[in-house]
Amino acid sequence: QVQLVESGGGLVQPGGSLRISCRASGSIFSFNSMGWYRQVPGKQREMVATITSDGMINYADSVKGRFIIARDVAENTVFLQMYGLKPEDTAAYYCNADQVTERHGSNTRVYPEIWGQGTLVTVSS
Repeated sequence: QVQLVESGGGLVQPGGSLRISCRASGSIFSFNSMGWYRQVPGKQREMVATITSDGMINYADSVKGRFIIARDVAENTVFLQMYGLKPEDTAAYYCNADQVTERHGSNTRVYPEIWGQGTLVTVSS
């Protein structure tokens, strides 16, 4: 099965930078999109940035100009480079992939949606 593992979260001062990573394990044949979502207790999860398999990128208005999403196809990894971090960026950041096709041996399986375990980003004030 495909798993998403996030890393790179931590504590950063306001105005600082941080890079978080999401590596997909398993034999991924194709996917529709991957992205980052964030959530704080008591609030709904929100989209931060997504990138499709053909390279189309979408950012939340709140992070435009500050965050950059990128991917390393060969390593099945997506990154979120964050600049100018603000206290309101504090959240658990979750990696997402949708319409993931996995091939192993002679078997093929499609996962509608996969979520990572999350990595915590704390921007102190």
